[in-house]
Amino acid sequence: MNVKPDFSKGINHAETAPAFLSVWDMHAYYGESYIVQGISFNVHEGEILALLGRNGAGKTSTLRSIARIGDPQVTHGEIWLDHQPLHKMSSHEAARVGLGLVPEDRRIIPGLTVEENIKLAQIAPPIGWSIERLYDLFPRLGERRNQEGVTLSGGEQQMLAIARALSRDIKVLLLDEPYEGLAPVIVDEIEKTLRVIKEQGMTTILVEQNAVRALQLADRAVILDTGGIVFDGSASEVLENAELRAEYLAI
Repeated sequence: MNVKPDFSKGINHAETAPAFLSVWDMHAYYGESYIVQGISFNVHEGEILALLGRNGAGKTSTLRSIARIGDPQVTHGEIWLDHQPLHKMSSHEAARVGLGLVPEDRRIIPGLTVEENIKLAQIAPPIGWSIERLYDLFPRLGERRNQEGVTLSGGEQQMLAIARALSRDIKVLLLDEPYEGLAPVIVDEIEKTLRVIKEQGMTTILVEQNAVRALQLADRAVILDTGGIVFDGSASEVLENAELRAEYLAI
């Protein structure tokens, strides 16, 4: 029988170490489809965690489960953010205690300018970064503040989606495929921005199909395969382990 190599040694499960965000034994379903299968991991304050895997491995489903979107439905497990039980909250309640999700489709609101999109995100407390601070981070948005948000380029829309998240007082930023469909020069720009955000102390979970770019940015990596964790360790270890990358990331 062909036994897959075990890359999970030194696994850093949530029950064994203190963390800022802890996911413990999380199970989730789309209807009867068992998508997230007993996942446990930690994210420490101020770090970037890359959540990786092949298409269909469960990356986005895990991110949506943490954000308490409701689909997939979490049927078991615990999610803790800075001692707050996210697993007992709705998505709106989770957002209020500091979870900020930037979904793959970006969710820019039609009919509103760049600035109106940001202001709408700040309509209720807690308020995060000021608009001027966001324009310092994303000068392109400042230049286009009066332009309708949905008419921006793909890269600019991604910047706006991240800015909307930061305009709230968040503790953890969840990014789903932020580089998807973007030219390499724009990916460079987004990556540079994420490094600045990290320097400000922001904790981030990054789901990204461009695994090499994600690993170059991240401190740690969790690799999923068919809904479960097969690796939890440093990002540099994944970059240095060709066998692991070939087996689970096809790179």
